[in-house]
Amino acid sequence: MSTDRYHYPTPTRWLHWAMVALLAATYAFIELRVLFDKGTDPREALKAAHFMAGLTVLMVALARVAARLQVNVPPIVPALPGWQRASARTVHAVLYAWMLAMPVAGWMMLSAQGTDIGFLGFSVPPLMAPDKALAREIKEVHEIAGRAGYFVIGLHVLAALWHHFVRRDDTLLRMLPVRSHQP
Repeated sequence: MSTDRYHYPTPTRWLHWAMVALLAATYAFIELRVLFDKGTDPREALKAAHFMAGLTVLMVALARVAARLQVNVPPIVPALPGWQRASARTVHAVLYAWMLAMPVAGWMMLSAQGTDIGFLGFSVPPLMAPDKALAREIKEVHEIAGRAGYFVIGLHVLAALWHHFVRRDDTLLRMLPVRSHQP
C-alpha cells in the first residue's frame, strides 16, 4: 500500500471513516435498546444489531491493523513537539487495542452466556464454554470499557479539532476522505 508524502492512502482513509460509522452504529444500537422493554422484539433486534456491528468492528479493526503495518504515516506539517508525538502514539495504541478488545470481549460474553451468535447468516463458534458467572464478569468489564470508549474517542476527536483549528497543522487533513491540500 503506497502513500504520498502528505496523505494517508485512500484505503486507509476509508477504513478510518468506516470505523467511525460502525462505532457510532454500535453505540447507537446498544444505547437505544433501553427505549424498549426487556424481552421485546425491538430491544432484541437492537441487541442483535449491536452484536453484528461489534463483530464487523473487529473485522475492520483487523484490516486497519494490517493496513497500518504496511503504510508509512505521512508526517504532520508543521512537525509536532516530541511530547505530542508520544501522546498521539499512546492514544492511537489505546484506540487500536480497544477496537480489537471490545468485540472480542462481547464475543466472549455471548459465548459464556451460551448464546448462539449469528453473523451475516453464519453461526459464529463460541470462544469458551458456557459459564454464567464468568459471563456476568465479562459483561461488567465490557460495559466499563464501552463507557471508557466515549472518553478515548472524544479525546481523539478533540485532539484532531485542536490540531486543525488551534494549531493549524495538517493532522486532520491527512485523514479526510477528499483531499486537495499540500503544505
